[in-house]
Amino acid sequence: MTFQDTVTTEPTLFFASDNGAPVHPKVMQAMADANRGMAMPYGNDPLTAAAARQIRDLFEAPEAAVHFVGSGTAANALSLALLSPAWGGVYCHPLAHINNDECGAPEFFTAGAKLLPVPGAEGRIDPDALRATLAGMSTSVHTVQGAALSLTNLTEIGTAYEAAQVAALAGIARAAGLGVHLDGSRLANALAASGASPAEMTWKAGIDVLSLGGAKGGMMNAEAVVIFDPAMAREFELRRKRAGQLTSKMRFHAAQFHGWLDEGLWLDLGRHANAMAERMRQGLGPDRLLAAGTGNIVFADIPEAAQDRLRARGALFYNSRTVRTSEGRPACRMVCSWATHPVDVDAFLEAVG
Repeated sequence: MTFQDTVTTEPTLFFASDNGAPVHPKVMQAMADANRGMAMPYGNDPLTAAAARQIRDLFEAPEAAVHFVGSGTAANALSLALLSPAWGGVYCHPLAHINNDECGAPEFFTAGAKLLPVPGAEGRIDPDALRATLAGMSTSVHTVQGAALSLTNLTEIGTAYEAAQVAALAGIARAAGLGVHLDGSRLANALAASGASPAEMTWKAGIDVLSLGGAKGGMMNAEAVVIFDPAMAREFELRRKRAGQLTSKMRFHAAQFHGWLDEGLWLDLGRHANAMAERMRQGLGPDRLLAAGTGNIVFADIPEAAQDRLRARGALFYNSRTVRTSEGRPACRMVCSWATHPVDVDAFLEAVG
């Protein structure tokens, strides 16, 4: 099945979010295939075991624990709860999803851990800034205790960390006694942009716990938490149940991953989304771009008159709450997905003028 077989060729000016894309047909077919006969609930079925094994094989991590949940927020918050006590501090980029878009879920599920932003250009934490921040980390009873570093790859503004950059930051964190979490809601896009293998970008670079996202990449509503230290697996199982994330019909979460990962589909879809964003970046031109992204997210300075033309034609995109133009206006954020077609991008660019 080719990309052209799965989407319309009529322009659809939907660039609000990759969460708005349809489920890929192969994922839907995998769910339909799983919808036959009876199966033990709560993940005690052969398909869930097979999908977990598929992820372990993909990440070259035979001892890793793999658990499925229903949202990226749950994956991130429960992952951080493994790494930080209630009195802990979690270091992250100021633009990180956990810091801006999860309604306090990390703080809630850790029972009170504090998010501590560390700056860096274009969505990436600066190693020197992290080193300086951790050098000032206090063990005083009056302060939160540094517990974890959370990285986001693809970053929230569409840039990607290279595996070596992840390893450098993880090394700094580990030297200070911190655990390391990776928010991989768009990991497929990051891997497609960098060329690194899943193992090279995660545990080989020092990641302890990964939130592996699927909903943004062509799945329906499943995410996986990959725990590279199996000693933490039992605690996660209990936290997942307590959080209401132990789905009774887990086989349908597992089926989504099976269809998505099979024959490298997830990376193909990530490459396509990245390519559509690059087509948009090329069409907008460097003067309008606000970040040198390589993934599927574009931030640009688009004049208000052009924004009005776009919206008059039904275009959907966001004015960012966190990224500003040089004049202080909210940047326009456009997100491409596996279902974005070249005609969509070209129609958007034509309306921009």
